[in-house]
Amino acid sequence: MTSAPAAPEKNAMKPAAKPAQDRPLAGLLWMLGTTLSFTAVNVIVHYLGSNLPATQTSFVRFAWGWVFVAPALWHILHMKLSPKVWGLFGLRGLLQAIAVLMWFYAMARIPIADVTAIGYLNPIVVSLGGALLLGEGFAWRRGVAVVVALIGALVILRPGMRAIEPGHVAQLGAAFFFGLSYLMMKRLSGLAPATVVVALMTVVVTLCLAPLAVLNWQPMTWSENLWLGATALFATLGHYCMTRAFACAPVTVTQPVVFLQLVWASSAGYVLFGEALDPFVFLGAAMIVGAVSYMAWREAVMKRRKAAQQS
Repeated sequence: MTSAPAAPEKNAMKPAAKPAQDRPLAGLLWMLGTTLSFTAVNVIVHYLGSNLPATQTSFVRFAWGWVFVAPALWHILHMKLSPKVWGLFGLRGLLQAIAVLMWFYAMARIPIADVTAIGYLNPIVVSLGGALLLGEGFAWRRGVAVVVALIGALVILRPGMRAIEPGHVAQLGAAFFFGLSYLMMKRLSGLAPATVVVALMTVVVTLCLAPLAVLNWQPMTWSENLWLGATALFATLGHYCMTRAFACAPVTVTQPVVFLQLVWASSAGYVLFGEALDPFVFLGAAMIVGAVSYMAWREAVMKRRKAAQQS
């Protein structure tokens, strides 16, 4: 009588789970969702124009955001986070509030393509902030990429060849503070789920903008209110998609996709608002995105070399 075959180990029949940041297709799709969502926000805010103060429109947008993050709030109340992590969430929300305020001002006053292209400077701020604030390395290659990106910004703005509007200055400031906010988001994405990161950002930003909105409040129509509610929906979706993209794939994979947002934004500006297609904006944006993509690729190469040396 033969003995029964040994039972297979419990996990033998289960496929190996993919490690974190090893789902490139998912990362690309999540980032594509980010570009489409943020373009929808751009179009709506640009459509509303400058009839209302930026403090009010940005506050109403984030107040609406509470509706979409409400399911996560109960979970947040029962989370056990250290005071340090709560402080990081507060700082991230403050930086995001400043950036959002400047962005709303710019979006109502300059072409959508200009706002989008200048916004590509965000990762440059992330790179510089990582070197200066987090002690990350800053090799000469990264320095060259930063210079190329800054030249790209000059190509977009073309000082001396075109009028530099207050909206352009505001968007440069927004790019700076958004970059710092994204730097915080990358750190927080490893400490809490994506839904929590997005929900707490919405809560803190709303609280920061509330006093400014009250001081400058103007009567608004139901139509304007509902349009701003739509921006909350698309913006919340965009931030969630971005957080998931960072979790699914390295920046080297997802970063080039963000250039599509300029394509969507320029097309919308041309079709809906009659804005001219400026080749210099595309050229400058391509320089910035190319520089950022190179930095992400170089960082990935250095990480692989370091891992190989340690193994």
